[in-house]
Amino acid sequence: MADGETLEMLWQLRAQRRQSAPELPETVTRLNAPDGSVLYLVGTAHFSDNSKSDVATTIRAVQPDVVVVELCQYRVSMLRMDESTLLKEAKDINLEKVQQAIKQNGLMSGLMQILLLKVSAHITEQLGMAPGGEFREAFKEAGQVPFCKFHLGDRPIPVTFKRAIAALSMWQKARLAWGLCFLSDPISKEDVEKCKQKDLLEQTMSEMIGEFPALHQTIVAERDVYLTHTLRQATRCVESPSNGQKEPAVVVGVVGMGHVPGIEQNWEKELNIQEIMTVAPPSQLSWVLRTIVKGVLLGMLGYACYRAGGGLGRTLLSWPAVQSLLGTLRLHPA
Repeated sequence: MADGETLEMLWQLRAQRRQSAPELPETVTRLNAPDGSVLYLVGTAHFSDNSKSDVATTIRAVQPDVVVVELCQYRVSMLRMDESTLLKEAKDINLEKVQQAIKQNGLMSGLMQILLLKVSAHITEQLGMAPGGEFREAFKEAGQVPFCKFHLGDRPIPVTFKRAIAALSMWQKARLAWGLCFLSDPISKEDVEKCKQKDLLEQTMSEMIGEFPALHQTIVAERDVYLTHTLRQATRCVESPSNGQKEPAVVVGVVGMGHVPGIEQNWEKELNIQEIMTVAPPSQLSWVLRTIVKGVLLGMLGYACYRAGGGLGRTLLSWPAVQSLLGTLRLHPA
């Protein structure tokens, strides 16, 4: 059988599997594009077995051309990790992860990322369930649909953290960090399923940042805009492999339930993506404070080497993680 015939057969097979009027979970919202393309937006809870089922049911029913998930390139590794590995990673916040976050995002944004990871780790430990199961389910199901493409739809996380930190005063940063450090409320799986109208992780964060409207703007509202943009980019006509004619696309979007209202509101609006992708340079005061913190960390490391003794101190300094941390802590304006 020729390649062209095989492609046409697969195209027709998918068309036969695709349900014209599918009965979908109540967590699915349908949005239409001007060219006739359709988006099925699945609102999920990031720690939910039911959400994984909703995603699988939707993809199998509509046999999409594209699946878009609320991830960026910096978080794509979770798609290929198994549940046990992710569970271990989520609970294990060590020096290497701290220095990697600081190197990637800068000192303040990196430390804030670690604190947010602590929130996720707290929920992980309470539930015994790793986050992002619905995204892994979407990745698996998309791979079983002929011609289906898989897209990452979220804004890069370094941009989000840097814009979030820039929106806060030093006092607000300290208050937020304090609240995140002492998060300890118990959470049950029943709590997760009750939160299907608002994702648990986002609800927890909303409660923590409720006093900081600017932070909500950068972490939630701006990402609503970005997700809407990438979903609209995906919801465009596709070419038939047999004759090259354009056909309306069918797209499945998988996002946290808290983003669904914002995406609906922005769906038909003119969007300016450039203004939510820029990061303002830090102020002189911010640079001075960061320099002081870096100096303190270097002093602590030096004291540790002194206490460890000459030979052991040199061994400590030869560790890759410590060398990388020293490289991260070089004193220069960001």
